[in-house]
Amino acid sequence: MSTTPGPVPAPSPAAHPAPELFTWEFASDPYPAYAWLREHAPVHRTTLPSGVDAWLVTRYADARQALADQRLSKNPVHHAEPGKTGIPGERSAGLMTHLLNIDPPDHTRLRRLVSKAFTPRRVAEFAPRVQELTDRLIDDIVSRQEGAERGSADLIHEFAFPMPIYAICDLLGVPREDQDDFRDWAGMMIRHGGGPRGGVARSVKKIRGYLAELIHRKRQDLGDDLISGLIRASDHGDHLTEAEATAMCFVLLFAGFETTINLIGNGVYALLRDPERRERLQASIAAGETGLLETAVEELLRYDGPVEMATWRYATRALTIGGQEIPAGDPVLVVLAAANRDPERFTAPDTLDLTRSDNQHLGYGHGIHYCLGAPLARLEGQTALATLLTRLPDLRLAADPAELRWRGGLIMRGLRTLPVEFSASVPLHHADGVSEM
Repeated sequence: MSTTPGPVPAPSPAAHPAPELFTWEFASDPYPAYAWLREHAPVHRTTLPSGVDAWLVTRYADARQALADQRLSKNPVHHAEPGKTGIPGERSAGLMTHLLNIDPPDHTRLRRLVSKAFTPRRVAEFAPRVQELTDRLIDDIVSRQEGAERGSADLIHEFAFPMPIYAICDLLGVPREDQDDFRDWAGMMIRHGGGPRGGVARSVKKIRGYLAELIHRKRQDLGDDLISGLIRASDHGDHLTEAEATAMCFVLLFAGFETTINLIGNGVYALLRDPERRERLQASIAAGETGLLETAVEELLRYDGPVEMATWRYATRALTIGGQEIPAGDPVLVVLAAANRDPERFTAPDTLDLTRSDNQHLGYGHGIHYCLGAPLARLEGQTALATLLTRLPDLRLAADPAELRWRGGLIMRGLRTLPVEFSASVPLHHADGVSEM
């Protein structure tokens, strides 16, 4: 008598040892480890490099729920060691009252005030300046080649890093003569981002001091810039306090430059490793089309986005996520990079598909904390990619991918360097549209 075998039980996590997290190898390619977590431990408790124990949420449905769950507070007071979480140095610098650290009703009030100044119209009117900055930086790269047959550059330090720094400085209203100081302070934050928190904290203190002084000066002489707009913003007589305005300007700067650096760097890197899709995008841009460029930027945000994990959340009371009970007070990190490659939500998630239309990625978050600067980041990403692929059409990677190193931070994901080569005989750009060799 024959018997029909029953269903084969799913392998237990013990049969597949958990991958090691937060190593340099993990930073280079975290996606296999995230695939393991999604399958075996989708809500996973781990010890972070800082020594803090936190829960990692890796499935799309769970991530989307967690991002909008008001039982998960953004306020670090709910954690026993608030000094070990958040942006290094923000607490000692008095920069805690910004949108990444507060909950309703304070969050609702501040976001409404900031939205009055940081409008889609302001971003749209800023497009020519973003284009001007992009062309100027490419001109600088080209002019340094001194007649060489092949040009070379580090696309991170010479392009992806300075472009959003100067852009956000212009948008905020930082005088041109002070912007190189901001570039230096931001560079210190990038260099120390994966190391001791003190290196970042020193830069935060300098930026805070400068912004407080600049806001004070602008109160006496308002202009047509974002800081002046924040000072003018009111809601039923309610204004941003000096401390709130300083903290908001700081977080707009902090969130507005590193995300765009990584969007450009990760995006160009992905395209350089996929010549067929890159050539298709170039042809579409050359034909004056915008549709593929727009879907391409969204796909690059999903495929290898600039923000690996959403900023910190803390359980205000015991709750359950993905079948896992989270005790009150525990930190929760939503892993956007893992959720954006969940095969339960995205078809062929490990494939770069620039035409992907059903692409509700979580790269800018979800819920009331959805990124306020998303329109600016999209503008900068689209402008940077379109201009690079047009002006440097034979751009190619000048290093073995295995030799590239990724910054070892927790929240952001980005390359330390991106060496490229291109034909050096590229015409310089002029504001009047005339080019020269």
